[in-house]
Amino acid sequence: MATPRTRPVVSSWAPLASPVYRALWIAQFVSNLGTWMQTVGAQWMLVGDPGAAVLVPLVQTATTLPVMLLALPSGVLADLVDRRRLLIATQGAMASGVAALATLSGFGLATPTVLLLLLFLIGCGQALTAPAWQAIQPELVPREQIPAAAALTSMSMNGARAIGPAVAGVLVSVSGPTTVFALNAISFVGIVIVLLAWRRPTTEALMPVERPLSALSAGGRFIRSSPVVRRILLRTVLFIAPASALWGLLAVIAANQLSLSSSGYGVLLGALGVGAVLGAVALSRLQAAFGNNQLLAAAAVGFAVATVVLATVHIMAVVLVALVLGGLSWLLTLSTLNASMQLSLPAWVRARGLSVYQLAFMGGQAIGSLVWGLVAGATSGVTALLISAALLAACAVSVLWWPLHPATGNLDVTPSAHWGEPALVFEPDPHDGPVVVLQSYLVAPEDEAGFLEVMARVRRSRQRTGAMQWGLFRSGESADTFVELFLVRSWDEHLRQHLVRQTGLDLALEREIERFVHGESTLRHFIAVRSVR
Repeated sequence: MATPRTRPVVSSWAPLASPVYRALWIAQFVSNLGTWMQTVGAQWMLVGDPGAAVLVPLVQTATTLPVMLLALPSGVLADLVDRRRLLIATQGAMASGVAALATLSGFGLATPTVLLLLLFLIGCGQALTAPAWQAIQPELVPREQIPAAAALTSMSMNGARAIGPAVAGVLVSVSGPTTVFALNAISFVGIVIVLLAWRRPTTEALMPVERPLSALSAGGRFIRSSPVVRRILLRTVLFIAPASALWGLLAVIAANQLSLSSSGYGVLLGALGVGAVLGAVALSRLQAAFGNNQLLAAAAVGFAVATVVLATVHIMAVVLVALVLGGLSWLLTLSTLNASMQLSLPAWVRARGLSVYQLAFMGGQAIGSLVWGLVAGATSGVTALLISAALLAACAVSVLWWPLHPATGNLDVTPSAHWGEPALVFEPDPHDGPVVVLQSYLVAPEDEAGFLEVMARVRRSRQRTGAMQWGLFRSGESADTFVELFLVRSWDEHLRQHLVRQTGLDLALEREIERFVHGESTLRHFIAVRSVR
């Protein structure tokens, strides 16, 4: 199994060789420019308000809070419908929302309440977009280029952060925020054009589309039964919760502590963006030279240093250097976690899993920005930043106890139909169930310990693919006979286990079982009998 130290270096620019990925990347960069310009315009509209310490962080909260409400449904939606069409619809809806914001701002009707409400609605579009956008990446580039693609996506966002805020600062000073809102509305056009031109390959569906509630439940079972994914989510929350303080309070510190105009605030955001671009360029080599856990620990320390400098230093040049370090640390953390998540999810549940990641990431930012705004309002912005820096240091140390799972990035999640279609003497209705599956194994005494160790991992495999309950039993009449039992909600759900949800990882577990089993195993299915009325 490859390790981070022996993995070959893939160029950070390799995904751009794909024409579709390249066109989408450029279009996304333009859209990200508009988004960051909008953020500066919205935050600067509120800086002069008496309640700025609370209102300014609420801009980020209003934009990201919809993820907490829509992340899981949007992940289900992106796994059930054509992702290309979904992205076209959401991009068009967001363009309309931003155009409405520009119009109201131009007529002087964008009060703080109206502004935050429209940002919330635009955030709903972003929540619906994010899982589908992430889920199409493996369709555009080979698996080995996923980390580089994740870094390029972050480079797009953070490169826009390096340019957009500085441009927005000038435009806001000259003509007010209405101009940046209007430009952001136009910036969505490029993505829509590229998506309309993309001819996404169609694949023949092996089964009908899942029902939404069943799909949501299946996604939740997968997350709960995947130690690799759960640890990625934990590392995300541990970093994002304290790191959100810097983003939420940067405008307040810029205005009150550094006495900067909107242009100066844009320069601070630009420094963070420059650092992120530098991190994206260096990411591939850093990941080849160091383990992911070392990178995550170092990045948490780097972001803590940037936060402390922002809170305590009034020299602009020093603050800019620290923010470059902060941007680099931000990129290293999020690209590592995002790529790890994409590499750990099979195709059938990819958007649902990524929606949970987005919930942890953007929901953590939304709640974090609100909390840090309240802390700053009760104490001061400096105090809030210093507390967040201490928590970031604790995040770095926590890698010793809660590192990424050793299998992260090395799981075989390619589809595998090794179970085949079950052979029954009658055809159940798809909604029949629950279904009980029994499989017996003959295991010699000397192989029992190895068999039980493998079956502990088999339990998680069955639960990831659909089992609601699982158990392993020894026969009272024959000590070398074990029976595996698992319960699935319906016959349709069990067919999905057979035909679309098994992966190379599950196949490897089946082969491991064969090493400890002698004789023929028996497999039986029992479908619940409907009550006679």
